[in-house]
Amino acid sequence: MKTFKNPIIPGFYPDPSICRVGEDYYVVTSTFEYFPGVPIFHSKDLVNWRQIGHVLDRPSQLNLDETPCSKGIYAPTIRYHDGVFYMITTFVVSKTGARKNFYVTATDPAGPWSDPIWLEGAPGIDPSLFFDEDGKAYYTGNRPPLKGKQYPKHNEIWLQELDLEKKELVGPTFSLWEGALKQAHAQEASHLYKVNGWYYLIIAEGGTGFTHAVTIARSENITGPYESTETNPILTHRHLGKKHPIVNVGHADIVETQDGDWWMVCLGSRPYGGYYRNLGRETFLAPFIWEDGWPVVNPGKGMIEMEMEFPNLKETRWIRPPACDNFESEDLQLQWNFLRTPRGNFWSLKERPGYLRLKLKPETIMEVENPAFVCRRQQHINFEVTTVMDFQPNKQSDTAGVVLLQNNDFQFRMEHVLEGQKNKIQLIRREQGKDEKIAAEVIDKDRLYLKVEAYGQKYSFFYRTETDWKELALNVDGTILSTDIAGGFVGAYIGLYASSNGKASDNHADFDWFEYNEI
Repeated sequence: MKTFKNPIIPGFYPDPSICRVGEDYYVVTSTFEYFPGVPIFHSKDLVNWRQIGHVLDRPSQLNLDETPCSKGIYAPTIRYHDGVFYMITTFVVSKTGARKNFYVTATDPAGPWSDPIWLEGAPGIDPSLFFDEDGKAYYTGNRPPLKGKQYPKHNEIWLQELDLEKKELVGPTFSLWEGALKQAHAQEASHLYKVNGWYYLIIAEGGTGFTHAVTIARSENITGPYESTETNPILTHRHLGKKHPIVNVGHADIVETQDGDWWMVCLGSRPYGGYYRNLGRETFLAPFIWEDGWPVVNPGKGMIEMEMEFPNLKETRWIRPPACDNFESEDLQLQWNFLRTPRGNFWSLKERPGYLRLKLKPETIMEVENPAFVCRRQQHINFEVTTVMDFQPNKQSDTAGVVLLQNNDFQFRMEHVLEGQKNKIQLIRREQGKDEKIAAEVIDKDRLYLKVEAYGQKYSFFYRTETDWKELALNVDGTILSTDIAGGFVGAYIGLYASSNGKASDNHADFDWFEYNEI
C-alpha cells in the first residue's frame, strides 16, 4: 500500500482551507502578525505541496503596524467561482482587538490579488464563502447568539447573501446553528457545501486547544433549519489524551477529487518533550467517506494518523527548494517572513550581491514593532540551522545575530555585541519579558559562523570564527518556544536579526547564507 506522511505542510501553517480547480488543488493558512500574509500552496495529489506565493504580499493589502502577537490575520478561506479565486479572512485589529472581515480576488492564484474589500456588518471571525448553483454567493461567520449567550464563548453560525457586484452583504441575516455539543465553546470555522441536494455546514467547536473538534449539520434549505448528526463530533483527538502524537485536531475544510473521492484538511499539533507544541498548529490530511448521508473520517479508525494511504491520484512531486539560501536572488524566497509589515529600507539583497544585508533599526524584537528581522518557520522537531555573518558593532547598543522566536517576551537571541572594548558572542534567554544571559564568549573576528541544533526540546548553540565549532551553550530547555508556555496561536520562528536598541545607527550586518535542515 502506498502511503503518505502527516503533516502535509509541517510547521506553523494553521487553519487550512482548500479548493480544487480541475486537477489542481490550492491551500491557504493563517499568518497572524507575520508578513507577507496568507501563504498559498499548490498540489496535484493532495500530498506534495509547493508554495506559489502569498495572497497578501503588499503593504497596501496588509497593515500590521503595532499588531500584537497572535493578532492580525485569522483563518482564511479560499474558494473558486466563475474564473475567479476568492480569499476571505478576518483581520484582528491592533490594540482595540476589533475584528474586521474582508476578501480579495485574483484570476491567478499565484497573484497578484486585489486590495481588500472590507465588509460592513460582518461581526465575528473565520468567515467563509459559498457559491450556490443558482449563482448566488453567501457569507458565513460566527457571532454571539441573537437570543443571548448562555455560557462563555457561546457563538452561533450565521449567514447572509453577498452581492458580488456591489461587493457588500445584502438582505437579512440567518442564524444557522449553535453547534452540536452542549456548552462546547467557540463555535467557529464554518464552511458550507452542497452535496447530493443537501447543504452541509462544517464547523469547529471546543476552542483551538486540546478540546478542539469538527462537527457537522445539514439542511435541505440553505437558511435552515440545520440538523446535527448523532455521530458528532466527526473528528477530534481530545479523547486520545495529551500523550498522543497528534493533538488539538480541528478547523477542517473538505474537497472532492476529480475522481469523486473526498478528503479533509485540518489543523493539528505534534507535542514533544511533554505537552509542548513549538511547531505550532500544522496542516494535516485525512480521507473520509459518506455513510447514510454523513461523513465518516478515516473509516475504521476515526482519527488523523502520522502515516495514511495515499490518495487515488497520480503522485506529483515538486522540485524542493535548496536547504541553503545563498541570497543570490533579487527577491527573498517564499519561506521568508517579516514581523509585521516591513517599514523602511532596512534589508537588501542588492547592496552586497550574494548577501542579505540587514541595516540596524532602533526597533527591537522585544517590542511590538517591525524590527530588522527576516525569519522562517521551525518545521521539524529535530533541526539544524547554520549561517555566517559579517558584522562589527560600533556601539554598545549595536547587535546582530540569530533569533529563535515565539513572541516578543519569549525567545532566544544568539548575538554579536560590543561589551566595553571586547567583541562577544552571547546567548540571551528571554522568558516572560525578562532577559537572562546564558553564555558569553570573547571573539576576535568580524566574520562569525553561527549554528543551532535542536533535538526535541534540547537546543544547543555553537559558533566559530575559524574551522572548528565551539560550544556556546548545550541542551538549553526550548519549551519557552511553545505556546503552552508563551501563550498565543503561533509557532516558533528562526531568523536573522539586527538592531541598534533604540539608538540611531548607520551600521549593518551582512549574512552570506542561511541553511535549515531536518536532522
